[in-house]
Amino acid sequence: VSANSLNFIRLSKQFLRTALKVGEQPQFLMFSRSITAIFFRTAQKKLKYLHEPPAYQEVTARRGDHVTLPCILKLKPSHYKVKWTKLEPEHIGPQNIIMISNAHGFKPYGRLGKRASLRNAHTMDVSLMLRQLELEDDGTYRCEVINDIEDESVDITLRLEGVVFPYQSKDGRYKLTYHEAKDACSEQDGRLATFSQLYKAWTEGLDWCNAGWLLDGVVRYPIIRPRSVCGGEPLPGIRSYGPKNKERDRFDAFCFTSQISGTLDVSLRSFSFDQAEQACEHRGAEQALVGQLYAAWHFQNYDQCDGGWLKDGSVRFPIRHPRKRCGGIPEAGVRSYGFPDKMTRLYGAFCYR
Repeated sequence: VSANSLNFIRLSKQFLRTALKVGEQPQFLMFSRSITAIFFRTAQKKLKYLHEPPAYQEVTARRGDHVTLPCILKLKPSHYKVKWTKLEPEHIGPQNIIMISNAHGFKPYGRLGKRASLRNAHTMDVSLMLRQLELEDDGTYRCEVINDIEDESVDITLRLEGVVFPYQSKDGRYKLTYHEAKDACSEQDGRLATFSQLYKAWTEGLDWCNAGWLLDGVVRYPIIRPRSVCGGEPLPGIRSYGPKNKERDRFDAFCFTSQISGTLDVSLRSFSFDQAEQACEHRGAEQALVGQLYAAWHFQNYDQCDGGWLKDGSVRFPIRHPRKRCGGIPEAGVRSYGFPDKMTRLYGAFCYR
């Protein structure tokens, strides 16, 4: 690589670090990452044992699916092992070993190892098969050939299809520490969203003025229509407060969920919260979670003009086909009445089974 190329790599990396630090607009983040990725690939040595995956290799699936992450040998070392690991989302945190394999078998490790196996479609195939995908499986995976002399690897991205939804405590705006936000998403059939998931949601129209925790501990919020009450910046983008103290600072949460295996329905009678719970039990179901309602709206085009109680005590209704009598808002989305009084306010019931 020439001196000019090395200097450009250094400047590109410096620009990327600066952009990430100050929370630049996503279009600049994506541009800087693309530049860095191109020159990192140029600087890497040519693979000897592994086939290079196709450009921008990415496997897309949904929760509950079975997938194969491709990894093919083009030459076998005389003695070698194959190690599969999962890199933490946004490349922060330790690697998680999934399995280590040699000519005599393989040994699984950790949470993912229990649902993993090698495809072994032919003698050069060391592709990883994952069963019953979970929300936490989204991310980057590494296939590594280890022969104690020339170790080499390729990375494959597994991207779960899903929907990002903002979540707020019943006590009001900006009441959740990082760990409380993480628990809140889990309780609503989701997990804290990654930056990539929030960015994709923003490109699809998510516009939200309240800042929320992401999985990497950074606090952000997506703006499509800039206005003075949402930071006052003139351009759309994903605003960033940067990394915050996970124990002390409090914000809302951005949660991510994927497809559901059950069904969601609604009873349109007028219930208090407790009556709504009993109505769902009478149907052999439970009150729906917020993430389940969003998943039904996103994947099943669920559309209901009347509000219904959810298990967390909130009242919401999903709109796929906006019309004047259903809130009057021109965009599709899940509307919220907040957390009404459970005794005196009467709504329908969203049930899940």
